[in-house]
Amino acid sequence: MMKLTQPKPLLHLEGAILLAVSLFLYGWLGGNWWLFVLLILAPDLAMVGYAINKEAGAAIYNLAHIYVWPAALVIFSVLTANSLAMQLALIWLAHIGGDRLLGYGLKYTTDFKDTHLNHV
Repeated sequence: MMKLTQPKPLLHLEGAILLAVSLFLYGWLGGNWWLFVLLILAPDLAMVGYAINKEAGAAIYNLAHIYVWPAALVIFSVLTANSLAMQLALIWLAHIGGDRLLGYGLKYTTDFKDTHLNHV
């Protein structure tokens, strides 16, 4: 049984729930599944920052893997009734949720494999 005092399994659970809810809402709202397949790994393009150096790489990668931007996109899509923005936000949230579920977290500047969840 999962220990509720251990952050790591809770973060994995949180990721699983975010992924599941994002997928459910995407389907419920009639999202384009070809668009989903095309863009699900798009946030990982942020790892190109590592071509500059570890600090830039971690910063750029982390900015693409925090909840703030897709959440802002959700708010924008609701305020403007923009269904494409909502689809993009849900794809982005599904990506982040999947990453957390699999143990890929935000990066430290020490190494690409050093994350807030573990050393991958």
